[in-house]
Amino acid sequence: MQIRSLFNRLAALLLCAPALAVAGVSPVAQKTADYAVETYQTAMTDTLAELVQYKTFAREDLPLEENPEFTGFKKALSDRAGALGLEFEDHGHVVIVALGDGEEKLGIVTHGDVQPADPSKWQKSPFELDRESEPGKLIARGSEDDKGPIATALYAMKAIKDRGVPLKRRIELIVYLAEESDWGPLREFLKRYPIPAYNITIDANYPVVTAEKGWSEVRVTAADRPLAESAAPYLDEFRGGYFRSQVPDEAHATVINSTPALEKAIRARAAGQEGMAYEFSARDDGALSITARGKATHSSEPQHGVNAIAFLADALSVHQWPANAAGTMVRYLNDLVGTGIVAEPFGEIAYSDDFMGPMTAAVTMVKADDGGLTSYLNLRRPTGKSAGRLEREIRAALDGWQKESGIELAGVEVELGTPYRVENAMHVEPLLEVFRHFTGIEDAGPVAIGGSTNAKLLPHAVSFGPSMPGRAYTGHSEHEFMTVEQFRLNLRMYTAMMIEIGNL
Repeated sequence: MQIRSLFNRLAALLLCAPALAVAGVSPVAQKTADYAVETYQTAMTDTLAELVQYKTFAREDLPLEENPEFTGFKKALSDRAGALGLEFEDHGHVVIVALGDGEEKLGIVTHGDVQPADPSKWQKSPFELDRESEPGKLIARGSEDDKGPIATALYAMKAIKDRGVPLKRRIELIVYLAEESDWGPLREFLKRYPIPAYNITIDANYPVVTAEKGWSEVRVTAADRPLAESAAPYLDEFRGGYFRSQVPDEAHATVINSTPALEKAIRARAAGQEGMAYEFSARDDGALSITARGKATHSSEPQHGVNAIAFLADALSVHQWPANAAGTMVRYLNDLVGTGIVAEPFGEIAYSDDFMGPMTAAVTMVKADDGGLTSYLNLRRPTGKSAGRLEREIRAALDGWQKESGIELAGVEVELGTPYRVENAMHVEPLLEVFRHFTGIEDAGPVAIGGSTNAKLLPHAVSFGPSMPGRAYTGHSEHEFMTVEQFRLNLRMYTAMMIEIGNL
């Protein structure tokens, strides 16, 4: 009897024990991960198809709580959680799906809102899971950011429940519904909610993200000044971009009083731009319309895109444009922003951190407003330079440009986010072991990203997937997808991760 009791206790300890740094993952984590994929891969994909149909992007004319798309999304998530035997809590802007009853908790943090999508740029509706157009890919808005990870987490929890795996920590899948637009409601929620001691966001990259650059923005407004009557060429229109965290794939300009020589020069400049495509059309009134097309990507990874606004401005640099709003904007972009991604032309602002890398810069939108035209320059700033110093350098560069050009800007706004770094978090090494075990990448270590996730609001939070290192993040692009292979791998790793960290 004593021998059997001792054997049972040892078996329970082995079942619950997290992986050691040299041991890969525990046998129970491996077996449960295999079971999850064998049993729930199809159901997970079907659930993703259900979730992506809801257009859960912020609308200025309709509050989230009154938006039927968000109401429908929450009901679908509640129904799915109930069918899987998981707990569901609705806290308004936050919903929680939970498993287990431990006093300590593991927070799995993600978001259910998405960015808008332009249907004309998708083979099927961006809000319909496209499984056929490109075999091996699951294409839809939210497939990677973040409805795919939500579906994965649900079935990882279901597999753990099915197998009766003991957990020391209650697992809480925390789904925020305004990550892309407004972090205020989440900050308020976290003030009154018992926050888990261990938190993992599933809204970024592998292996394990321990540092995030600070989301920042420089907004420059060019006044809509009337021009004296003249037969000289001028820009009547310059615009582009769709939202503020996307490298834009389309931009437009209209040249009034264009000449054959000017058009030839613009075409020649444009022809030398790699990755760009242009359409030129002459209007009946003699104006020249230009549409520039590049490649959209998440603004935290501008190296993976081709910025249509920046390159259109560059194509127009063959002429010194009169300083109305459009002409001013093109001259500013060419002089201080350029077509690079690390802000080298912008005075003294460029810098880099040994671990987090360089500050990146991408103009994401140029749009008309009451004061003229406003451009949005998205910066992702690492540690290594204070916000005060950076703002002084930004304003000094703009002041210098105004004096040198003789053009007075109508407005300048600077918003600088704070970089995030976590040191010595206890769950980093176990997460790395899960990644190494299932990918075979033995030298995997912590990484930094340009993106900005809700990890910044939580104690000791790190990110774990869903995007593999070295691959462009497709969220916020007009071709967002998750490969079937990656979806399956994520299910294995998230199942094992919940077991290993849930038993720390």
